[in-house]
Amino acid sequence: MAKKAAGTPATVLLTAQEVAHGLHPYDVSPDAPNYGALVAEALGVAPALLFKTLIAEVDGGLTVAVVPVTGDLDLKALAAAAGGKRAALADRAAAERSSGYVRGGISPLGQRKRLPTVIDDSALGLELMYVSAGRRGLQVSLAPADLIRLTGATTAQIRT
Repeated sequence: MAKKAAGTPATVLLTAQEVAHGLHPYDVSPDAPNYGALVAEALGVAPALLFKTLIAEVDGGLTVAVVPVTGDLDLKALAAAAGGKRAALADRAAAERSSGYVRGGISPLGQRKRLPTVIDDSALGLELMYVSAGRRGLQVSLAPADLIRLTGATTAQIRT
């Protein structure tokens, strides 16, 4: 009987694809105000390197948006980037059900159902970016090009 690989679906994917990455645990309450800034501080990295993963509904279908924690998601820009007219944040249950992750730990990698993904174009100028590794309290650092390739993402300015 084959032993199941340890880790989250995101880290299993990165290992299977032999993508260079780092794992970074931290201890910040997901309900803390200014969560992204606190995570960046706990990791000792510039907040502009830390990205949050949001799931939105664009014209009735789900889309993943990856934006810096230093800003907010521009829903109009996301809709346009995804080829739609209207976007709204998906409700928590739909986001968790689709991704297979819990709020505060949703990773753009290794989601249960592969969704169209748009990554904010500010990632393009970075050597490394940080996204959730698939559970609360764990971030993964990787090259933006690897995240774009593994998710099949497009890039656009979707931050406010």
